[in-house]
Parts: sequence; structure tokens; C-alpha cells
Amino acid sequence: MKNMKLLRNIGLTILAIFFAIFFAVPLIWMISTAFKTDMEAMLGGINIIPKEFTLDNFKYFFEGANSDAPVFRWMFNSLFSATMGTIIIVAIDAMAAYALARLNLPIKKVLFAIIISTLMVPWVITFLPMYMQFAQFGMLNSYAALILPYSANAFGVFLLYQFFSTFPKELEEAARIDGANKWQIFIRVVLPSARPLMATLAIFSFMTIYNDFLWPLVATNSPDMRTITTGIAIMSQGSFVSSYGKLMALTTIATVPIIIVFILGQKHFIRGITQSGIK
Repeated sequence: MKNMKLLRNIGLTILAIFFAIFFAVPLIWMISTAFKTDMEAMLGGINIIPKEFTLDNFKYFFEGANSDAPVFRWMFNSLFSATMGTIIIVAIDAMAAYALARLNLPIKKVLFAIIISTLMVPWVITFLPMYMQFAQFGMLNSYAALILPYSANAFGVFLLYQFFSTFPKELEEAARIDGANKWQIFIRVVLPSARPLMATLAIFSFMTIYNDFLWPLVATNSPDMRTITTGIAIMSQGSFVSSYGKLMALTTIATVPIIIVFILGQKHFIRGITQSGIK
């Protein structure tokens, strides 16, 4: 029995290592190419360690050598829209989930079913009506167009609803006896207990908005309002079409904020996944 368990653990470990390598290789290749000369990067093949290590690809952006690639403006647009969108999502989803789970609202089961059913609707289908709405209000090519489409999502409501529906009623009753109203109970009693889940939702939301490509491409048309993802796509078809080193340096710079956010929120992220029962 012990031998079977040992063999199973070894097999699972090998499988985990395989998938870790599978996902890590593109990232390692990207970073490696960013430190190669354009000539070496164009050669192709499996060559992880650069023969001629260079920082010129990064200097190209930090010294502002290419006015067609305002990288830090694109980075600011992505970070600002992702941060503001995440704050709005967490706030709205938390209030919606709490109201559906704990308050005595009429037809709340119907409302919850409608919200959850939107998870079945492909995101791309909403593009045309959303684009027409923003165009009608003259909000295209603005920060509002980059933030508001993400202002609420059904996944966050579902995630927090599961937690709020099982939150002990005794704690709420104790707070009510102490004189707290519903809003104070929500802010001071319920929300602090949901921090890991809210952190998980925040990380998911930040990564989704920061990495989104299609909507920012449709909703913006001026270079100053582009996000980093659309900027990379444009440069890969333009100035950097034959300069893999600079293109990989640009994508490496773009990846840094996501890695920092994940490292900072990793502890809460794992606790949140465990708490929500998502495996």
C-alpha cells in the first residue's frame, strides 16, 4: 500500500514538473531573447542562454529612442484602467453578493439566476452593443471606455455569494444587538472575514483587465490611449517586425507588473482559492 502511494506521489510530481516546464519555457524564452542582439534573436532555434548578452533592447525604451512607442504611457494606461476597474469590480460585486445572500430582497433568487446566467454569454458577443453605447455617449477613446466595461462581473458575485451565504448569523445578530445597522455590519463584520476571497477576485480582475487586448483595440484609436497589450500588437506589425530582441524586451517590461501583483497577493490568493473551494 505504501509503495502504491509512493509511486502515485512520484507520478504526480513528475506530471507537475512537466506542466511547470511547459508553462515556464515561453516565459524563459521571452526573457532570454530580450537580452540577445537582433541578429542572434533572428537566428531562431533552441538557444536559451544568449551568446552575446546585451541590455540595448531595454535601453532603447528607457532612453525613449522610438517616439512611436510611448511604452510608459501605455503602461500607465494599462495600470490605471486595471487598478480602477479592479476597485470598482470588488466594491460592486461585494455589495451585490451580500445583498443577494443575506438581505430579504424580493425575487432575489431570480436576480441571482439572471446574474449567473450571464456567465454563459461569450464576452465577444457584447462588443457591438457596448461599442454603440460608448460611441453614442461620446466616451470612446477615453479612460471611461477602458474601465467601465469591466465594472462588474458575475464571477465575482458568484464567488462572494458562496462565502456570504454561509457566514454565521450569530455574528451579525451580535453586531445588531450592539447597535450596528446593516451597512455597519457589512463593512465592519462581514467584509473583513472575506479578505482572502476579495484578494483573489482582485487578482483575477486585475490580470483580466491588464491582459485584455480586443476591447482596448476596438475602444481606442489614438496612440496616447493605447494600452500595453495593443501597443505590443501594433509594434509587432510595425517597427519591430524584424527586431525580436526589442519586441521581447517590450513584452518583458509589460509582464513585470503582473508578476509583482501576483507575488504580493500570492498568500491571499492561495487562501482565497482554498476558502472558496475552487480546486
